[in-house]
Amino acid sequence: MRPHIALILGAALALSPLTADAQGPQAASKHFGSRYTQHNPNAADGPEGLKGFLQFLREKFPSSKSEIKRVFAEGDYVILHVHAVREPGARGSAIIDIFKLENGKVVEHWDVVQPIPEKAANSNGMF
Repeated sequence: MRPHIALILGAALALSPLTADAQGPQAASKHFGSRYTQHNPNAADGPEGLKGFLQFLREKFPSSKSEIKRVFAEGDYVILHVHAVREPGARGSAIIDIFKLENGKVVEHWDVVQPIPEKAANSNGMF
């Protein structure tokens, strides 16, 4: 892996709700750029917006578990394909997190969440 890709990947993983919670808000904060634009309509812009959203998730879903299934990195973008289960026994959701970085710092985030259905029209699986 090229060194800049490793740096970008590390920053994106640090800000992912999967790992930012475990590292704590202060550890994740060092990976923010001079700006942070959030495209998730449920989270506010800026580092404080992300911290608030992560706190909301911790409080609402204290047993939440997530597993990164795939990671893609190209240029200044990192994409995570994630299986998130908010409550034990639930099927969960497939999530795509997209992070944009500038100078090795996360400056923008998008995500798309798709609930895993009880019955699929095919046998391919979502992961």
